[in-house]
Amino acid sequence: MFTWNKKQVTVTADAVEGSWVYRNAPLVLRPYLKLARMDRPVGTWLLLWPCWWSVALATEEGSFPSLLLLLLFAVGSLAMRGAGCTYNDIIDRDFDGQVERTRSRPIPAGEVSVKAAWGFLVFQCLIGLLVLLNLGMFAIGVGLASLLLVAAYPFMKRITYWPQAWLGLTFNWGALVGYAAVTGELTLAPIVLYVGGIFWTLGYDTIYAHQDTDDDLMIGVKSSALALGDKTQAGLMVFYGLFLVALLFVGALANLGEIYYTGCAFAALHMGMQIRRVDISSPGICLEIFRSNIHFGWIVFLSIVVDKLVPSFL
Repeated sequence: MFTWNKKQVTVTADAVEGSWVYRNAPLVLRPYLKLARMDRPVGTWLLLWPCWWSVALATEEGSFPSLLLLLLFAVGSLAMRGAGCTYNDIIDRDFDGQVERTRSRPIPAGEVSVKAAWGFLVFQCLIGLLVLLNLGMFAIGVGLASLLLVAAYPFMKRITYWPQAWLGLTFNWGALVGYAAVTGELTLAPIVLYVGGIFWTLGYDTIYAHQDTDDDLMIGVKSSALALGDKTQAGLMVFYGLFLVALLFVGALANLGEIYYTGCAFAALHMGMQIRRVDISSPGICLEIFRSNIHFGWIVFLSIVVDKLVPSFL
């Protein structure tokens, strides 16, 4: 099914420096690991965080979230993020070859054939399906409902300046699946978390998209970075502000206490630092700020977990 390329594999433009993919992975696997973005793990974290947040949110007071569920969502996020990126690269292969940052991706670089990429996509989807089948019938139904969003995403940049909003709809679906996996139902709290997460994604992916604005203009690809331009900081204030409001609302709906709200204050500080530091003319700074959302996710997750475990301060 797969074509094993034995040539030297080029390092993707925005890969993590010193990634294990280029140091330790077998040479024949490297193009496929690149295709799944294993050399750029931030996307997996960003897909995983809404899942873990909602699992923690649904956990009973005084208990730690199920380690099995956390592990299942970690594996599922790794597989489905890789599958999504593989699908995206197949659809966007002609665009990627014209953009400086993406022309080193495996398909435009000639390291993986389109046929082999489709085979690898199926393999990753099967792993994701195996994970989903362990989450309960209601959660399975909720998870499967996201497939149309995933399928449509690569085409959004062709028809709207807000593909980042569609990415938000897709990437935060785990906020619904995680809660459903624990409780077998959905309440208002995970729905608010999901809606708030859309604005979080709008913020961080707008920052990320500023790396490609020149190339996007040249080839006719749309993005929120192009739509906002010099008004990006103002846009981020709106996006992150709405997300913070959603986090506070979630806390009220879930009867969370002072520890959680203290964590929200630190989360707000983190978002404020992102807004203050962003420089849309510097791809390096944009990538650094984008990656910092891994740490942001830990702040929110630990705020929920610790608040559930530790009695109220008052």
